[in-house]
Amino acid sequence: MFLKLKVHPGSKKASIARKNSDAYEIWVRAEARDGLANDEALAALAREIGVNREKLRLVKGSRTPSKIVQIFK
Repeated sequence: MFLKLKVHPGSKKASIARKNSDAYEIWVRAEARDGLANDEALAALAREIGVNREKLRLVKGSRTPSKIVQIFK
């Protein structure tokens, strides 16, 4: 299963919003440096959908706000 993400790094408040069945918008406090914002976004997504962080893999968009994540079972 694949999900689309739009990540906003460097936000004052961390939050997550579901846009539709396969898309989320995530605001993270971490800056977009050294993958910190990606790690924080994937951890927030894992908590939101109730899976372990290890079950998520960033497929596309490691350096852009729009990302595609794969969920493994």
